[in-house]
Amino acid sequence: MSSDILLELYSGFYQWFRLLVPEPKDRIPITPVFALYWPLFHLPFSFLAFLSRRPDTYLIRLLLLPTVLTCSVAVAYRYTWTIPSLNVYNWGQTLAAAVQIAKALEYALTPEGMLKKDEIQPGVPAKYTNGNASNGHANGHAPAHTKTQAFSSGWPAWLTDTVSVAHTLRGFSYKFSSGLHIPSHTRPLTPRSAFIKSTFYSFLKNYLLLDLLESLLKLFPGVGDVTGGSMFYTSLPLVQRYLVSTGIHLLTGSALLAGFGMVYDLCTFVAIAFFSSDPTSWPPVLEDPWSSPSMHELWSKRWHQLLRRTFLVFGGIPSYHLTRLFVSFLPSKSARKLLPQLAAVFGTFLASGLFHEVAVYSMFSPTNGYTFSWAPIIFFTAQAPVLVLERLVSSLSPSVTALLTGERRKVRVGGRLGRAWVWFWMFGPVAQMMTNSWHERGLGGGMIIPPWLSPAKWILPRVLPQIVGVVGMLSVVAHAGGSGVVHEAESVGKWVGEF
Repeated sequence: MSSDILLELYSGFYQWFRLLVPEPKDRIPITPVFALYWPLFHLPFSFLAFLSRRPDTYLIRLLLLPTVLTCSVAVAYRYTWTIPSLNVYNWGQTLAAAVQIAKALEYALTPEGMLKKDEIQPGVPAKYTNGNASNGHANGHAPAHTKTQAFSSGWPAWLTDTVSVAHTLRGFSYKFSSGLHIPSHTRPLTPRSAFIKSTFYSFLKNYLLLDLLESLLKLFPGVGDVTGGSMFYTSLPLVQRYLVSTGIHLLTGSALLAGFGMVYDLCTFVAIAFFSSDPTSWPPVLEDPWSSPSMHELWSKRWHQLLRRTFLVFGGIPSYHLTRLFVSFLPSKSARKLLPQLAAVFGTFLASGLFHEVAVYSMFSPTNGYTFSWAPIIFFTAQAPVLVLERLVSSLSPSVTALLTGERRKVRVGGRLGRAWVWFWMFGPVAQMMTNSWHERGLGGGMIIPPWLSPAKWILPRVLPQIVGVVGMLSVVAHAGGSGVVHEAESVGKWVGEF
């Protein structure tokens, strides 16, 4: 009898889950009509964000949470872009939904609501000490004004509060950003016109770079197709195969970085130029990740911190508190302190891996036949032991150096060896398997920049055939008329022509 009840419960849960997340073939195509009721799915979240900035709303936020989660999941997975070149938008909308779900969980499960750094209750400033409110940052360069200015002061306070808390990712003015590294400003903060001009030029640079990189990716067979394909070309010898895959991997990562910069620059430009936001509230989104001397510095400082809170909510914070609960009986105080911290690191990166994979899962199509991959989860989860290893090197180095040289000296991962270590993890086989799993589902073939807005898609087909022809001719001379080289040159020329 009990097994029948469990089976019935499982069946009911599965039907409910598939109502929100149908099988890819059963999803509802997105049409222009969808734009009319798309905002309705986000109304519950907007109301929850509003309540998170109102005191004494904890109970109603808890009651509203199931509705918000249901709407967020349904709008991301129940509806799908069916035009093959727009399949990449399915990836974008599920990423946005995951961020929204993390925000909703934090809004609802934080009893006091979302407090700013100078508040004891939403909208209620804390007492000032010696006439100055405390709003310091643990590291980095804090904005001069911690109050986020979402709009000019002419807008109602409740609206600016709601928009601010709903859209902030790094949360400079909020308490949840404690410990966040803030990159130093690279654009002139004064006069205001200089900041706007610099932001516009940065946007233009990132736009053209993204356009070029995306267009180059589309030249590779399979990878550049909307149906997807592997970047490991088995027809090539082993060395050439991995040289090509490394090149594609590098193009993909560079395109993502250019995309981060482009979108952030656009948001910055609009906020500063049209809504009177403070330039100090818009520090750089990245801090030269190519120069990272260690994986710890890459992930904690140089890489973008836009999703830091998302991963903490999904993995880091739950892992920390669950581990504290299970190790509370241990006699060692240091173990009771250390194990939850380690669990938080592993939980954060596991959440990151699931976040990236669950989003790309939405790019399934009948033609690529590709569903779930463990590659992104393995890559991101592997970062946790990597960071632990770096910390062990630092903590054990005095004993090791004392044993070898007689002098206790602390050694940190860094310098040229540290950078090589970073490049191994970011460009090595584990990272490339993750990128390959994305391309097998059509990420590289998606339309990011429309052809009519793409200078590169107009220039490359006119320039590359000449370059390929010259390279082919030189190769023929070098190989004394080797037919295989001529065939390869002709093949590349055909790809360019089709592009």
